[in-house]
Amino acid sequence: MAGSAGTPGTPRVLRAMNDRAALDLLLEHGPLSRTRIGKLTGLSKPTASQLLARLEAAGLVLMTGTSEGRPGPNAQLYVVNPAAAHVAGLDVTPERILAAVVDVTGRTVGEFELPTPGRRPAQPVARQVTDALGGAVKAAGLALGDVHRVVIGTPGAFDPTTGRLRYASHLPGWHSPTLLEELAAALPMPVEYENDVNLVALAEQRLGAARGHDDFVLLWNEGGLGAALVLGGRLHRGWTGGAGEVGFLPVPGAPLVRQVTRANSGGYQQLAGSQALPGLARELGVEDVPSGPYAEVAATLVAQGADSASGPLRRLLQTYATRLATGLAALVSMLDPELVVLSGASLTAGGEPLRALLQAELEELAASRPRLVLGDVREHPVLRGALESALATTRDEVFDTSR
Repeated sequence: MAGSAGTPGTPRVLRAMNDRAALDLLLEHGPLSRTRIGKLTGLSKPTASQLLARLEAAGLVLMTGTSEGRPGPNAQLYVVNPAAAHVAGLDVTPERILAAVVDVTGRTVGEFELPTPGRRPAQPVARQVTDALGGAVKAAGLALGDVHRVVIGTPGAFDPTTGRLRYASHLPGWHSPTLLEELAAALPMPVEYENDVNLVALAEQRLGAARGHDDFVLLWNEGGLGAALVLGGRLHRGWTGGAGEVGFLPVPGAPLVRQVTRANSGGYQQLAGSQALPGLARELGVEDVPSGPYAEVAATLVAQGADSASGPLRRLLQTYATRLATGLAALVSMLDPELVVLSGASLTAGGEPLRALLQAELEELAASRPRLVLGDVREHPVLRGALESALATTRDEVFDTSR
């Protein structure tokens, strides 16, 4: 970005663009010298010096040692000031709320997990959220007021017209019509809400297998079966926030889901969701099907199938791939995405063997033939997506030096 940031008459917006370009480069590359920043941005040495002095005065960059091991004098290095902002993310499931705080560079500085067992919450949801967030903030050595923004990921989605959570009847206490008002009153920072699978897609788009892709579908299978749709580089949420709720999708081989607002079975979820795997394994003659939470059992069975060259476990993997492809074919036929990312333990546990089987099945069932890839973000992907979402908005606010 060419431009002389210090000369009279230079538009403020151009200075801000150069500032943001330098900050983004520091985030991407780590410590950089003034000369390197100048080369990467196309700015002259005097302009780069003025830019760094301006960012340092604003508390956005810090000097951090000097370069070594190169010919000539050592150069002063600069980094983004980690304390320029902090954000938080929450990953909500029926069993627990996982919270984390990161600094503006994305480094995790505090985490906390709040168990929430039982069908009826022991504490009001607003209290659960503040307790989980407070635990992460305390672990980071911060105060709640130090957090610029929080993004909360939940199953289902909050309907933008009513403010009520939909498509997640299994999340106790989260369906009060006044919940969003209660949370806004309890938390001192801006709060955003996003579907959990959408956040996984955001994490993959920013950090993982979907980097550089503007049109992709993410298929998630773990506690539930869901999808996220990214079209033209942006999440497609739908009119009520329910885009991607493919568990209800009518598919051959499973009963229709009727009265979908009630907890019932049928559709793509019954055909290929994690809870279908233990019963399918027994039908195919798999011995010693493990017990435990069905998502964990499903991941174990899928991993065993991927490691088996033949026999009941291999047949289980092949049948599972066919079932997954049945619903996925409907999605790709409608959307024609460039890429399909497979995420969630009941998919990633199958590794390349499951991916290859599913790719082959899909190519027989759908005219559109997107490339299938395994998700790269495996550790707490919902939480990571929440943090990335909060970081993106906060960086836009904090790094804007035109104000």
